[in-house]
Amino acid sequence: MRRRLWLGLAWLLLARAPGAAGTPSCPRRPRSYPHLEGDVRWRRLFSSTHFFLCVDPSGRVQGTRWRHSPDSIIEIRSIQVGVVALKAVHTGFYVAMNRRGHLYGSRVYTVHCRFRERIEENGFNTYASLRWRRRGRPMFLALDRRGTPRWGGRTHQHHLSTHFLPVLVS
Repeated sequence: MRRRLWLGLAWLLLARAPGAAGTPSCPRRPRSYPHLEGDVRWRRLFSSTHFFLCVDPSGRVQGTRWRHSPDSIIEIRSIQVGVVALKAVHTGFYVAMNRRGHLYGSRVYTVHCRFRERIEENGFNTYASLRWRRRGRPMFLALDRRGTPRWGGRTHQHHLSTHFLPVLVS
C-alpha cells in the first residue's frame, strides 16, 4: 500500500517537474493539421429549425423540409483548417454572403464564399462568414423557422437558427 502511495506521489512530482510538457518553462508546441486542407465531404446540412439548407437552380439559398431534395446535397470543401467553402452539388452554386449579410448562390468561388466552421458544444456546426463582420461580430449562416435565410447582422453564435447538423448522404 505504501509503495503505491509513493509511486503516485513520485508520478505527480515528475509530471509537474520543470521541463515537463505544457509547463511555462517548456511551452506546448503548436499543432499542425496540413492533412485536413483540401478535404471534401458531401453532406446535407440540417438546421435546428428543421430545414435542410439548399441552393435552387436560380441561385437562391433557402431551406427545404424534403430530405431527398437533390438541391440539398452540399459539398463541404476544407480551404484551411477551420475554413470551408459550401457548394451545392446538383446546381453548382457556392453559398456566399455579401457585405450586408444576405445569403446568395455564386457560380464562381470568391472570398465571399468562405465560412469559418466551428463545432459547438451541442454537436451542431456553425458557419460564420470569414470576410464580413457586423459591429465587430461575425455574421452566421442561419435559417429561420420558415426556412428563409436570416440576415447575418441579426445572428449570434448561440441562436438555434445558426446551428446545422451535417447529415451523411445516403
